[in-house]
Amino acid sequence: MDMGVALAAIGAALAVGLAGAGSSIGVSLAGKSATGVISEKPELFGRVFVLQALPATQGIYGFLIAILILLKIGLLGGNITALTDAQGWAYLAAGLAIGVSGLVSGAYQGQIAGSAIMMTGKDPSLSTRGMTMTVMVETYAILGLLVSILIYFGI
Repeated sequence: MDMGVALAAIGAALAVGLAGAGSSIGVSLAGKSATGVISEKPELFGRVFVLQALPATQGIYGFLIAILILLKIGLLGGNITALTDAQGWAYLAAGLAIGVSGLVSGAYQGQIAGSAIMMTGKDPSLSTRGMTMTVMVETYAILGLLVSILIYFGI
């Protein structure tokens, strides 16, 4: 395997690994609040579940970029495409853009989601406002995804 392919494969691994870690942290943080609210008000499960699920999107974004990179270099089809070192570095950068932004935004989105869940537990009519605040953190994962896509299609 040449250096370009190895760098691209590392980019794919970082995209899914880092963004997935951010989502895992975020969903876990929100889940702690969710279990407390649902134990006292099980009828709020639907509203609370949506808030807890929001930090999971970063992992999906990282997975998407990883799949695109792996398809491009042929690791999923068994027909590996040779890449220059520069192309490999570019794919690594694409993976890092979503990986790092997904890691950080997923974790922080989970904190906001947890607070929004607690707010919903106190006043269920505020759940939509809590979703709005939680989605604001998502903006930065979306920006990381867009940069990854621009790098990917620019190669």
